[in-house]
Amino acid sequence: LKNINSFKFVKAAMEYEIKRQTKVLDEGGKIAQETCLWDTEKGETAVMRSKEEAHDYRYFPDPDLVPLRITQEMVEEIQKSLPELSATMQKRFVEEYDLPADDAVVLTAHKPLAVYFQAATATTMFSAKEIGKETSNWVRVDLLGLLHKGKPSAGGGTTPIPIEQSPVPPKNLQELVDMKHKGEVSGPTAKSVLEEMFNTGKGAAEIVKAKGLTQVSDEGALETIIDDVMAKNPPQLAQYRSGKETVFGFFVGQVMKASGGKANPGKVNELLKRKLAG
Repeated sequence: LKNINSFKFVKAAMEYEIKRQTKVLDEGGKIAQETCLWDTEKGETAVMRSKEEAHDYRYFPDPDLVPLRITQEMVEEIQKSLPELSATMQKRFVEEYDLPADDAVVLTAHKPLAVYFQAATATTMFSAKEIGKETSNWVRVDLLGLLHKGKPSAGGGTTPIPIEQSPVPPKNLQELVDMKHKGEVSGPTAKSVLEEMFNTGKGAAEIVKAKGLTQVSDEGALETIIDDVMAKNPPQLAQYRSGKETVFGFFVGQVMKASGGKANPGKVNELLKRKLAG
């Protein structure tokens, strides 16, 4: 390629030739050995002259470089040693963990983040597809949020923490995600537990047990709380049974308050609807 007087045109000419030569080869043609001019106005190359033999281009061997013959075995061995490419990993994450494409793009954009996510899900008691999306959410949103906020620095302010130095190891985060998935802790409780894990380095189960944060899912215990709330609020009960369904939120709030925020919200809604119906 000749008649190129800027790096901008070097790039444009190379990209044009890549596309042109690819099209020729895809159609079964052969690339001719020739010199081309770059037309800056048309944005394309034009043949200047053709040269049939290598010596016309003044090619000559470098005496300091020995010949290198690459065998197919060498190629295959090198391919085995190559790391997994980002695009390949994205596709695998979507298939293996049942993740949306956007999640896979974020998780694979930075290799240490992909490594952290895989290390976490490797310790789960659930299947990769069952827990993958949930773990992805906690890594991308909650954990990265805390890492970005960082910890107070000596000079004031805060310093972001790279995922490789996360105070919450992958297995500890997955322990929390699994507990949330099993209904042992509620969403808000899990978020507060994660913050304490981040600040203290303790495990999820250790914190939940020490603070008595285990979510109440036992129907008998919840029914007792619901019965007590209904008995203490007859006006609201009458309103609900007369058709004012907006009062339902009031009962949910009272039950959660009475349980110290430990009641399983899903179970509370299910049992309340049954109980309030009379």
